[in-house]
Amino acid sequence: MDLILDTVTFGGKILRCLLESLIYKIISKKKKNVAGEIVLITGAASGLGRLMAIKFASLGAILVLWDINEEGNIETCRLAKEKRDVKAFAYKCDCTNRQEIYRVADQVKKEVGDVTILINNAGVVTGKMFLDIPDDMVERTFLLNVLSHFWTCKAFLPSMIKANHGHLVCISSAAGLVGVSGLSDYCASKFAALGFAESLFLELNLVKKTKIKTTIICPYFLKTGMFEGCTTKYPLLLPLLDPEDVAQTILNAILEEQLYVIIPKMITFTLFLKQILSTEMTIALAEYLGVHTCMASFKGRNTADEVQTETEREHL
Repeated sequence: MDLILDTVTFGGKILRCLLESLIYKIISKKKKNVAGEIVLITGAASGLGRLMAIKFASLGAILVLWDINEEGNIETCRLAKEKRDVKAFAYKCDCTNRQEIYRVADQVKKEVGDVTILINNAGVVTGKMFLDIPDDMVERTFLLNVLSHFWTCKAFLPSMIKANHGHLVCISSAAGLVGVSGLSDYCASKFAALGFAESLFLELNLVKKTKIKTTIICPYFLKTGMFEGCTTKYPLLLPLLDPEDVAQTILNAILEEQLYVIIPKMITFTLFLKQILSTEMTIALAEYLGVHTCMASFKGRNTADEVQTETEREHL
């Protein structure tokens, strides 16, 4: 009896959601106002993080910018203030270091206030075949690409829960949805980041903190520097993404409180095929899309300051 009742209830909820989605397609959903919200962006020194900072500044948000690249971060702060007369604060933070994250987080709370929109954007890519990846780089990849998300959320989520107000944004990757040759550590960390964000979203709903929103972003390659040398076999099917367009898409997703954003939409279809095809056909699909060879000419970046700037990397 419970099974029948639960099934009918579930069907009703699905129908309601479908109708709401249809209505939102016809009548644009009201976007939330972020003026006065305290927005923290990790990896803010350049690229995507810098673009997001400038876009949030134009909407009147208070910016908290984190990056290990102090000079680039200060420049982002200057550009944001130039865009609009807003409050912006730049902090040097090594997001591979848990204690430093907690220390700088405490400093932010004292000097700026409680963060209400947290964008975990900082990341690193090694870009080597599995057996060629140094052990310390595997550890660094996980420290920055996923464990930093745990520590920033632990630092800032309690105040969001207390107010039942906030937004958690995870910049994952299409490589957090499908494995790619030459990106074993990166893919694993991005799968983990996505899983963490999704689990946290369900936990918040379980405890009725539904005013705390979650957005998970999964983009393909961006035309930026940290994935320099990577290629896409068929640009018409899977084009390299323009950072400006991706930044705007992320901003819109946050304002519209979308949960999942996969860029481009073609990847969603590819994921569907992955689930229904045989192993041999999946390999053939990977070969067709160039998944085996996209990292063959990878160059990337090597400096310590740039390695944390997710905004300088191309997502996959």
